[in-house]
This record gives sequence, structure tokens and C-alpha cells, in this order.
Amino acid sequence: MQSTLDLHDSREAFILWGVLWSPVSSIRQVFEMMDPASPDHIQNITARMKAVSHSFDTWSGAILEVAKEGKVTAKRQVLGVAEQLETFAKGAFTEIAKRFDTEGKNAELLSAAKSADEASARLALWLRDTYLPLSNPEDPAGLERYQIWSRHFTGAKLDLEATYQWGKEDLDRINERMWGAAAKLYPDAKTLREVADRLEDDPRYVIHGGDALLKRLREFVDEAVERLDGKEFDIDPRIRFCDAKLAPEGSASAAYYMPPSEDFSRPGTTWFPTMGKEKFSFWHIASTWYHEAVPGHHLQVATSMVETDRLNRYQRNDAWTSGHGEGWALYAERLMDELDAFSDPGYEMGYLSSQALRAARIVVDIGMHLSLPGPDGKPWNAESAFELLRDRALLDEVSARSEVDRYLGLPGQAISYKVGERVWMRAREDAKKRLGAKFSLKEFHRYALALGPMGLDPFENELRKWNG
Repeated sequence: MQSTLDLHDSREAFILWGVLWSPVSSIRQVFEMMDPASPDHIQNITARMKAVSHSFDTWSGAILEVAKEGKVTAKRQVLGVAEQLETFAKGAFTEIAKRFDTEGKNAELLSAAKSADEASARLALWLRDTYLPLSNPEDPAGLERYQIWSRHFTGAKLDLEATYQWGKEDLDRINERMWGAAAKLYPDAKTLREVADRLEDDPRYVIHGGDALLKRLREFVDEAVERLDGKEFDIDPRIRFCDAKLAPEGSASAAYYMPPSEDFSRPGTTWFPTMGKEKFSFWHIASTWYHEAVPGHHLQVATSMVETDRLNRYQRNDAWTSGHGEGWALYAERLMDELDAFSDPGYEMGYLSSQALRAARIVVDIGMHLSLPGPDGKPWNAESAFELLRDRALLDEVSARSEVDRYLGLPGQAISYKVGERVWMRAREDAKKRLGAKFSLKEFHRYALALGPMGLDPFENELRKWNG
């Protein structure tokens, strides 16, 4: 909380927004989580739809005031958010309203939704015409700002040069194992990129259509719950179900998770962005859904929400440190690897590409923002980062471009996954060594998750106190 207050006091919070996160995307996501089950709920939805225009106006006024102080967002991020708004303006809020009012009888709701669509168009135009000329043409945050934000996102004081070198070494290690998986799949493959391209069309992994994908995702989560409950975890009955939905148009290109309501009447939900596609390949989705659902984000976040006797309301619903939360989700993927969930070589390649992505993020995020030398000896930039993500983390072109925009808009967030995973693994191995035969993996998970979200430095200190 103190870190967030410091960011507001320094005005940093008003200039760090972009394609991955902004008040714009947050406002739209509110409606994805609302329940239209009763007339009172519909009234709440309508009132919030009416407030979208005012919310956009107050936000634009705030960032303009900060811009007068010389604090502005990077041009790349401004353009990205303007493009999101232009997508919303094509009827995003109206489509949401139609889902809530399938018979089209609520004229007030539809009118409010249309006004929100129009507000999106106005804000997009304002960003292009008024804010863009003021924006920062440079992408890198620089050392001083990067230190501030990396501390905020990880909750740890990092040696950035050592972390950068570790990221490079970890990527090399992961790529070496990827070649082992490649040999099982396609022994004649010449590059890892070729392996990924062939997997995309391999009938063993292809799923056709959004409905079929959602069915498979829901089955996948149910299977994970059955596999883990009572063994590696004790899962509260209230959170055993985690839903899956298709993300609305204009969302980020990566899958994401939204937590349940406080009373659990709305379940935790994973969202898959189709990006307009109708053909999907599950080889890389499997590891992602362990990350997003169970034992990843859903199990972690919903477990905190269950801990009403131990954690206060802020800790249960609002506290979040990326290094702790994303570190857990990446640890969850590794745990499933340890449990042999990726015995299929295609799923193994998907898991390893996920690991490679997070290691590559350390390299390109620190590299770009600190302008460190890249593979060609020149400072890392958007193009060299794109090539690394495509060729060594096996992202497709659209995803790789989106990832680069994301890193440049949130300095220090991308490294939090691998940095956090390392702390979770280190805490577990330390407990094993300290407790010996007394160590229980299920009890370790129970204790660690019940602590709730916090920064990595205090989290590691807390785990050292655990006596089994």
C-alpha cells in the first residue's frame, strides 16, 4: 500500500498506463464482472454505464494536469490505448448491454451503453489530438524510474545487473531442454520456431471453434482440481469451480483471470482472447491454464478471499504484488511439471515456451529500459526484443509485438514472474532443508497461501519462520 501511495505522490501513477493496463481497460472490465440477475443489478449496471463518460473526462483531465508538469506517457502507449478506445467505440458497451438485456426492452440501459461507446470515441480522439503531441517519444524508462517500478512490482530490492545476467542464463538453460522436447516431436526440425509452427497445425492439439475451446478449458480445470485436491492442496469447496470465457474484442492478447465476488456468488473466471481466430492449438494453452486457474491464480487469489479470520478485507480483495502473485502462478506451472503433467512432448514444449517467455522478459525488459547492449552489441530496442520473443520464446508475431508494447508500458512488471518464481522455489527448498522428514508439501502450500499477498522480501522472511 505504501508503495502505491508513493507512486501517487510522485505522480508516477499518472503516467504509467498503456496497452496492458489503463483506467480505460479497467472501466470496461468492470462490466464483464457484473451480474444482471435482478432488476437492482440492472439498475447498477445502467448507472455505471452512464458514469463512463464522466470517468473518462476526469481521467483525461488528471493526466493533462500532470502533463503540464512535464510528466507524460510514452507515445507508443498513448497510441495503443487510443486504438483500444476506437475498438470500444464500434459498439463494445452496446454489445455488453445486449448481453444483459437479451430481449432489448431496457431503453435506458441501451441509451447509457451508446453514450459509453460515444465517450470512447471522444477520448480516443482527445488522446490523438491533444495528448499525443505532448507524449514522450522515447520508450525506455531509465535506471531511476525502473528501480522505483521494479521495487513496486516485486516488493524486493533487486540487483538489476545480476538479475539481467541470471535471466540470460536461465533462457539458455530452458532453450536447451526445449531441444529435447523438439526431438521427441519432430526430429528433423531445424529451429525451435519451426517446431512451434508445426505444433500449431498438429491435429493432436488443434481445437476448432470458441465453444469447443471453452468446453475443453472447463474440463481441464475440473481435471486439475480433482488431481490436486486432497494431495498437494486442500481446496475449499466454495472455490473448486473456476469458469472460462472468451475475452471481448479489444482485450489484451494474453489470457487473464478475474477473481470471484466476495460472497462467491460469481465464480473466479479465466478469459481467453481469440484475436478473431476460430482455430486454436492446445499445446501451449495447457500450461497457461495451470497458470491462470488451478493451481495458479484462481487457487491463490480465491484462497486469500476465503481467509476471513486471518486476512483483512484489503488483503483479501485489493492487495496485490505482481512478484508474489505472478511468481506463484509460474511456480504453479513448474509444480505441474514436477507432477508429470507435461509428459506429452507437445504440452512439455508449451510449458517450456512459457518458461522461456518469462526468462526472455527479464532480458528484454531490463535490457530495453536500461538501454543495455543486445545480441548485436547495440542497445536493446523493440525490434530486437521482438526477434528474441519470436525465435526463443516461440511467440507468434501478433503476441510478440503485443508483449513488447506491454513491457515498454510497464517497466519492471515483466520481470516479476521469474523473480517471484525463484523466491517461491527458494522458500520451498529452504523449508525442505530446514524441516527434513517433517516437511509436507501440502502444508507448505496451505501456510504460504494463507499468508495472503505481500512483497517478495517480507514474504521470504515470513516463510523462514515456518516450522511445519
